[in-house]
Amino acid sequence: MNAPVLGTLYLVPAPLDFGCDEQPDLQETLPLGTLRTAARITHWICENAKSARAYLKRIDAVEPLAATLQAQQIHELPREVHKKGDHGGQFDARPLLAAALQGHDIGLLSEAGMPAIADPGSSVARAAHDLGITVVPLAGPVSLLLALAASGLNGQNFAFVGYLPQEADARVRRIRELEALALKTGQTQLFIETPYRNAAMLQALTQSLQHNTRLAVASGLTLSSSQIRSHTVKAWRAMPPPQDERAPAVFAIGR
Repeated sequence: MNAPVLGTLYLVPAPLDFGCDEQPDLQETLPLGTLRTAARITHWICENAKSARAYLKRIDAVEPLAATLQAQQIHELPREVHKKGDHGGQFDARPLLAAALQGHDIGLLSEAGMPAIADPGSSVARAAHDLGITVVPLAGPVSLLLALAASGLNGQNFAFVGYLPQEADARVRRIRELEALALKTGQTQLFIETPYRNAAMLQALTQSLQHNTRLAVASGLTLSSSQIRSHTVKAWRAMPPPQDERAPAVFAIGR
């Protein structure tokens, strides 16, 4: 008896303009090959079905979809995955991959950028490997790497630490822990924040870090309004705040 033909799990990157007023042409930030592969997929796992359909509609304007939006099979990751994350291995995503076991390719989507990088999805990739399903990441923008490359900070040794605590005292302690690690080892520390808290994060950083520590902030990446700044904290304190504090941003500290 022949072994069943399994589908492939494609990690499909999304543009970095989610929640932004500006939505550039997809072909300016995503390779045509990625868009063509995405267009032929009809089964999806995503964070939010509504935003997934909106993205597929944009893809359809460049490369016609293999099935109508109404016919696309879209499954959302559970709410607890959004709340608690799925990077620790506790969530079993194997049931979401039933279509791949039946021979259908599946696309994994996040709201912006590469799924499973600073977003849910690693549980799906892990489950695919456990089931013998091939996992293929497609080319597209990854905000963390774009920010790091443009920061002038150490790109040979770096760590992404997710979100910092919201409570003020705990956030300051975490900032100083990361600074101490960066200054001791040279390892760049990358983190993100919810856009509406960008201003508070920047203020906490400039008030808490040592004046010679280098701080980089990259916001609105891939958009015409993008801003990328990398200066010592002493220089940051003398500068006016960024014009758009609501754009998705990546923060990095180092030496």
